[in-house]
Amino acid sequence: MDFDRARDIVQEMARCHVTGISFTAGEPLLFLDDICKLVQLCRENGVYSRIVTNGYWAKTREHTDRVVSRLMSNGLSQLRLSYSRWHQQHISRENIVHAALSSQKHGLDYFVSFVTDFSKEDDSFEQFLRDHHLKFFPEPVIYFGRAGEFDCQRVSTDYRPNVCSMNPYLSPELDMFACCDGASRFSKTHFLYLGNLCNNSIEALFRKCETHVLYHLIRTMGLTNMASYLGFRAREIVQYRRCELCEKLFNSKENLSILTKSATSDLINWRR
Repeated sequence: MDFDRARDIVQEMARCHVTGISFTAGEPLLFLDDICKLVQLCRENGVYSRIVTNGYWAKTREHTDRVVSRLMSNGLSQLRLSYSRWHQQHISRENIVHAALSSQKHGLDYFVSFVTDFSKEDDSFEQFLRDHHLKFFPEPVIYFGRAGEFDCQRVSTDYRPNVCSMNPYLSPELDMFACCDGASRFSKTHFLYLGNLCNNSIEALFRKCETHVLYHLIRTMGLTNMASYLGFRAREIVQYRRCELCEKLFNSKENLSILTKSATSDLINWRR
C-alpha cells in the first residue's frame, strides 16, 4: 500500500467516525517518515492512534529518544511494545527498556504486550519486566500464522462468556476483516471477510460489520453461549481459547449454517 492510498484511507475512516487506528502487522516503524505523517493526520482528525512495534529501532537511549520524541510531536496516542521469548530471540530485551523509558520521559502512553503461553519458560521474561518496573499486560499467544508451529499448551479456563469486541483489520492488500485475527484463518467459510477497498467503500464495509447479526451476537451474547447452543459440552468449551473457539464455531459450514438460520430466533433466546 503506497502512502497516498494510506492517507486517503485514514481520511475516509475519519469521515466514517472511526475513533481509533492501530498501525500494526509487520513492523510499522520500518516506514517511520510515512507513519509520522499518518499519525499527524490522525491527530488532525481527532482519531486516537497506536503503533504496535517490536522495538528493533530502540538500540540506544539516544536514538530511541529521537524516535519517541518525533512520534510524540506528531501526535501519537500510544506505543505498544511487543515482547515475548519468541520476539526476544531476535530483539534485545534492552530495546524494550529503552523504548519504555523514553516513552515515560516524553510523556507518551505505552505498555508492553507480553505475549505468553503461561508456561514456566516465561517466568524469567516476566521477571525482567518487573525488575525494570515496566507497565505490561500478559496476552495469550494466538496459535495462528507463524505461531501455528509452536507447541500449543492445553488450557482449562473458567466458564466465561467469551465476548469479543471484534476490532476490524485492514490488510496491506486492502482486504478488510471483521476482526484483527480474521486474515489468517477461516479458510473454509471466510466468515470474517468483509471485502476489498478496491470494490467497496470503507463506509459500506463498516456498515456490513456493524449490521451482521452473528458479529453482533459475538459482541453481546459471546461465543460460549453459541457453542452451547450447538451442543458443545461444558468440558469441551473450557478447553478452547477464545480465538480457537471462534474458529471452531465459524470455520465449519455446517455450524455456520445452523447459527445463521437461528440467529434471530432460537439462538438469540438461548441461555446455557
